[in-house]
Amino acid sequence: MTLALLAALAYVLSAGLLARGVAADRATRGYAWVLPALIALVLHVAVHVTTWRTAGSLDLHFFSALSLVGLGMAILTTLYGATGRMAALGVIVFPLAAAALVGYAAYGHVHTDTLDWRLQLHAWCALLAYATLGIAAVLALLLWAQERALRRREFHGWLRALPPLTELESLLFRTIAVGFVLLTATLLTGVLFVENLLAQHLVHKTVLSVLSWLAFGALLLGRWRRGWRGATAVRWTLAAMALLMLAFFGSQFVLEMVLKRV
Repeated sequence: MTLALLAALAYVLSAGLLARGVAADRATRGYAWVLPALIALVLHVAVHVTTWRTAGSLDLHFFSALSLVGLGMAILTTLYGATGRMAALGVIVFPLAAAALVGYAAYGHVHTDTLDWRLQLHAWCALLAYATLGIAAVLALLLWAQERALRRREFHGWLRALPPLTELESLLFRTIAVGFVLLTATLLTGVLFVENLLAQHLVHKTVLSVLSWLAFGALLLGRWRRGWRGATAVRWTLAAMALLMLAFFGSQFVLEMVLKRV
């Protein structure tokens, strides 16, 4: 729990430095936030690795998966920010990663059967897809907020921390494209390696995941063929991400937290 709390504090410190930079209109020029962000990432990884080694098994249940997705989002945010693009993402993502990690540390490890490499590949593809598309959802919300502020001629200071509208939109679709590839890999490895994918406890996950994949695919196709952008892109992104969240986290919450099934 100590490592998790230290990581959470480092995340919050990094987010605070970024928030101060946004308020002072220098979020894209200051890099004081990078060191605490890197410390948080290292400690976050250490929490999971230490727990897995102690328990002797990989844990991918609700809180563990949520924490790993938060870790993936935090890593992507740090990479985006360190290259001078969208460091302001950390104001939103880092506290979410901290909360997910603390939740995992408080709940504890859930002992499960050892997964073979094929199921582990499927699981890691899914976690990477969730993390990448989670970043896309945050970008979509920022795009919506930016468009809304500009349309109302409300020139807030935080707008200067974001790239121009067209660049933010381009970044959103590139992120969705990467996430779509990872989600495709998740579904393919599921078909190849998961036994009885349409079993009662898996059918809802499978159906919702496929619906999300179709929605993201339709959005990318609409962007390519019809130039979809703005509010249309935001709505499709958030709807597709909501389906994806329900596919795993919604069903796992009901199974583990409500029905107490592991």
